[in-house]
Order: sequence, then structure tokens, then C-alpha cells
Amino acid sequence: MEKILTIKKFYLLIFLISTISLLGAVFIENVLEQSPCRLCLYQRIPYLISIFICFFGFNYYKNFLWMYLLLILFIISAILAGYHVGIENSIFEEFSGCTSENINITNKLDLLNNLKKTMPSCKNVDFRLFGLSLATINLIISLIISAISITLIKYEKNK
Repeated sequence: MEKILTIKKFYLLIFLISTISLLGAVFIENVLEQSPCRLCLYQRIPYLISIFICFFGFNYYKNFLWMYLLLILFIISAILAGYHVGIENSIFEEFSGCTSENINITNKLDLLNNLKKTMPSCKNVDFRLFGLSLATINLIISLIISAISITLIKYEKNK
């Protein structure tokens, strides 16, 4: 019974972290009017997927497939966030999706319209929380969730 409660609490915790993270990102974007870069938007995807995985994991906790899926998902999230942190700190070059495509536009009206839609650069940190960029916070959260997932999986295998 204790094992079931531990696993269910884990899925509930990840569900809450993912929900709060997504709601926080939407709040920062829409209320605080901080436009996200392309990588910031991509980093939301694992959190959205994890909400569904946690739902199934909570209800079908006997199948450890959900735990493995969460582990893989948050390892991917950590890689994506680590890449973004690397771009912010000039360790990596921005990928082409982060940069503006306005240089190839020759029509003046197209250029003006496109400038209104341009996303911010992935290397600029326009918003910080506790002195950290949101990509850095995402990296930390993803690594912690991955570590907890590995610990629970090892605990289950040793039983």
C-alpha cells in the first residue's frame, strides 16, 4: 500500500509542477507581456505531455511504462533547456529558428508586417525569476524530476 501511495504522489507532484509551470509561462507571456522565444515555446511541450502521462500513470500505476515515459520526456526537456541555457550564455550558436528571417524580405510592407510578428532572440534573457532565466529554472526542474524518476524506478526494481 505504501508503494502505491508513493507512486501516486509522484504522479500527482509532477502533474502539479507541470500545470503550475505552464500556467506560469502563460501568465508571464500574457499578463506580464514578455514574449517567449521559439525555444521557450518548445520547452512547454514536455510539460504539456507530462500532464497526460501523469493522468495515466496515476490511474494505471501498476504499469511502469508511464514512469519510463516521464523519465525520457524530462531527459529530453533537460537537453532542450540545457541547449537554451547554452545559447543564453554564448556556449552554443543560435539555431536558425531563433533568428529573424527579415533579412531576405525585399518588400517594405512585408518587412513591416513581419517585424510585428518577430519572436525575440533565444539568447536574450528578458525575464528572470530569482536571478535565473526561465530556461535555467526549467533545466533544474527537469534534472530533479529525472533524478526522482530514476530513483523510483531503481527502488521498484530492487524490491
